[in-house]
Amino acid sequence: MFSSTIKPYNLLLATIFFFTLTYAHAQKSSDLFLIQAKKGLFGFTIFSETAKKITSGKYYDNQPTFINKSQLAFTSQDESGNFDIIMYNLSNDKFTNMTRTSDISEFSPDITSCGQYISTVTVEKDSSQRLWLYPINFGEPELLYDDIKPVGYYGWHGETAALFLLGTPNRLVYPYSREDIFEVAQNPGRCIKRRPGTDEIVYLDKGSNIVSDGKEVFELKAFDIKNRQSATIGTALGNAEDFFWLDKNNLIMARDNSIYLKNISKGTDWEEIATLNIPGYKNISRITLSPDNKNLVIAMEPSK
Repeated sequence: MFSSTIKPYNLLLATIFFFTLTYAHAQKSSDLFLIQAKKGLFGFTIFSETAKKITSGKYYDNQPTFINKSQLAFTSQDESGNFDIIMYNLSNDKFTNMTRTSDISEFSPDITSCGQYISTVTVEKDSSQRLWLYPINFGEPELLYDDIKPVGYYGWHGETAALFLLGTPNRLVYPYSREDIFEVAQNPGRCIKRRPGTDEIVYLDKGSNIVSDGKEVFELKAFDIKNRQSATIGTALGNAEDFFWLDKNNLIMARDNSIYLKNISKGTDWEEIATLNIPGYKNISRITLSPDNKNLVIAMEPSK
């Protein structure tokens, strides 16, 4: 994966300058909520009444992802404005710093296919944004794709990460090798997910928007890594950005305080399946589900 090992903790790092293309300038205060769920033969159920607030910071707690059925990784901002990756254990309600880097910031945690690393987009000393790997045993981090930047977001397909590169326009690329970095699309959405059971990486095509019922709607595109072709597989939920696959055919998205489901194979419309009326909070911005389909985590922003 053309990586190189670097010792970030030994670097002489200075204050990070956040330009318009970096992460931190646009992050809003948000908190995470844990909700019980159930996936069965006859559908997916979210038990809204079980919603439990698991963060209580004044700043940004967001970008949640499960690394296994009982541990959640997320991005958390401290009072100094720095961003680290935090691990939350569902079984004992405890938090652990996966990173504690006072002068660099980490975003968008995810688990690698081998299960041995947490990957992040890291904002470095010179404002470079690249993909890093942090061992779950708290060993020395590694830099992946050292010559590909600035990375805004990414999504894994096996051992390869499809990369959202910031620029004019933003681009989605798939690095087959150091010499073969294939451009998948221009103006993609920030959410990049492998479609389960396929060789496809799915993203929103923001170059193909329409307006329906006053809401901006984008096409969902699937990129086949074998034939290097993209095809439209449906439309995303209007005025929504992030999605999560329940299985090969069903995915969920959120808008305002509600969660919706769509079956891609049947070509059905988006169906509202849950509404989260949590006092003091609005707008679900991120959503993720545990591997055993029993716990849903959402990010919401304070209403005041």
